[in-house]
Amino acid sequence: MESFMKIMDYYFKDSSGDLNIFGKIGKIIIILVIIKLLSYLTNRVINRFLKSRSEFNFFSNNKRANTIGSILKNIIRYVLYFIGIIMILDIFNINTTSIIATAGIGGLAIGFGAQSLVKDVITGFFILVEDQYAVGDFVKISSFEGTVEEMGLRVTKLRDFSGDLHIIPNGLVQAVTNKTRGDMRALVKIPIAFEENIDRAIEVLSKACEEIKNSNEDILDGPNIIGVSDMDDVGMTITIVARTKPMSQWSVERAIRKKAIETLKKENIEIPYPRLVVFGGDENA
Repeated sequence: MESFMKIMDYYFKDSSGDLNIFGKIGKIIIILVIIKLLSYLTNRVINRFLKSRSEFNFFSNNKRANTIGSILKNIIRYVLYFIGIIMILDIFNINTTSIIATAGIGGLAIGFGAQSLVKDVITGFFILVEDQYAVGDFVKISSFEGTVEEMGLRVTKLRDFSGDLHIIPNGLVQAVTNKTRGDMRALVKIPIAFEENIDRAIEVLSKACEEIKNSNEDILDGPNIIGVSDMDDVGMTITIVARTKPMSQWSVERAIRKKAIETLKKENIEIPYPRLVVFGGDENA
């Protein structure tokens, strides 16, 4: 052991007993490895904690647990990196106390001009605590609509159907419409020509709805025919509604429309379309 210490002193310390450049590099590597190890261990502890809480229904869903876990991991990682940077600066005899004090005074001065940032963080905290939405939810925030791809204490990232990524500061989140909490409604309107028998059309569509109900697992209730909901200059409109699983309402609507059109064509029930009828004129012209 004594010989090992002599070798270490020979290669990693100078004549005054302080660390030489190799010793400093070695210490920095050790610090980075410890930070990486602590980050890995804390991530595992957070994952196990959230998993155990979810088994006791502590969280309403796994999305919220994943969101909380992601934020906690980021906070701990940033704290570890900050501590590591301070330790590395201390290796090179840089006065970290004065840096921290200067940063504190500067942070106080900047804080007066960073009210929007503080507002974003506070709003993000309450969004998380109140479980307004989580990663994977389909929401509408102001004029933006899409799936929550990432959620933090400062910003929320939405990915819409076109693929655009909307980055919204949490301080601007005034009202949220969450379209993945609870059952959703599929609404389909089928036009029927005035010349058709409305009772027969409803009967035919009822049979089609029954077939869809038995073949589509995303439908929780219905489809049910509400009846004639509207009329225009070319025909009548029959409305069909169904209760579906979250995020399945659009696929159910497409399935109902497809089945309704196929059934109406099969039963020779006409779907209205604009027509132009000309009266008068010379037949020999």
